[in-house]
Amino acid sequence: MKFTVQSSDSNTSARTGVLETDHGTLETPVFMPIGTVGAVKTMAPHELEGLGSQIIMGNTYHLYLRPGMEVVKGAGGLHKFNMWTRPILTDSGGFQVFSLARLNKITDDGVDFQSHLDGSRHMFTPEFSMEIQRNLGADIIMAFDECPPGDSDLNTLKIAVERTTSWMKRCADWLKKYPEVHGYQQTVFPIVQGSVHQELRKKSMDELIPYSICGMAVGGLAVGEEKNAMMDTVEFCDSILPKEQPRYLMGVGRPSDLVKSVHRGMDMFDCVVPTRNGRNGHIFTSEGVINIKNEKYKKNFSPIDPNSSHAWGRIFSKSYVRHLFNINEILGLRIASTLNLSYYHDLMATIREKIRNGDFDSWAKTWLNDIENKKGM
Repeated sequence: MKFTVQSSDSNTSARTGVLETDHGTLETPVFMPIGTVGAVKTMAPHELEGLGSQIIMGNTYHLYLRPGMEVVKGAGGLHKFNMWTRPILTDSGGFQVFSLARLNKITDDGVDFQSHLDGSRHMFTPEFSMEIQRNLGADIIMAFDECPPGDSDLNTLKIAVERTTSWMKRCADWLKKYPEVHGYQQTVFPIVQGSVHQELRKKSMDELIPYSICGMAVGGLAVGEEKNAMMDTVEFCDSILPKEQPRYLMGVGRPSDLVKSVHRGMDMFDCVVPTRNGRNGHIFTSEGVINIKNEKYKKNFSPIDPNSSHAWGRIFSKSYVRHLFNINEILGLRIASTLNLSYYHDLMATIREKIRNGDFDSWAKTWLNDIENKKGM
């Protein structure tokens, strides 16, 4: 895998780049739709590509439980299993083990946990996470890390940083012993931890940089910490992370957060917001987020968003889509998810264009000012 910075904004840390993988090239900054169980809910691969999706994300924890890594391996990897031909990134499963699984027990060996599906017990270690991800066959695989809650005490955070470093070494050692199984390159991203504490972030980065081949991730944010502290941490990480590698800010994904984080030198993003919120009736538009299930849209026959680049935003009325949600018609979920992903990809394309043209800073200030009073942005 190869990353090349192509242009940089003179007034901020924003930059555009190209990331080359064995499943194609993608342009950064980039937003990655969440395909937790091998699919972005309600969306087919060709539809995602038509919206501008360049890379999707899968989850090790969920795919390990269902359908199982042997099934995906037998299909020839995730790309052949779900027929998405472009790059894929898989999370290590660590965040879900800590946040979703029941009765988890964390030790230096790994995490013993109870499945949220049937209560069965499992053990995730750094080595096992790498084994699963080898079999899943994503282009970018994430190191197994410990991600403590945002309100954790300093001692807990220190232990998590130390454990994340130890686990990264074990991930790297395992990957050296066991090469790729699907015939194409996989690259592991270390995950920098440390919450909002700069000294812990610097310690984590310094310890992980020897394992960074072509990319590092910033984890442990958007987990309950105060928003200004989160952005201050992103800005600090920009000052210490390698400039020549892509920076992946994990789990941060409100539109305003994306613009602010690109301003602070981040390149890759993922979040459930556009699809999960869409399935709950929240649609991102040029006028802000609308809750399409609201009673006030019952007889509102105006388009969802006349300024949308997607035809569905311009032709379907608020009244009609509200009706679809009220009767639990899946088309409503598809319309909302489609329009939200279209909005996100259009935003990222605009960001890339503004950086290339040298006017990202002024555009970002105007855009952020315009959406300041728009709900949900």
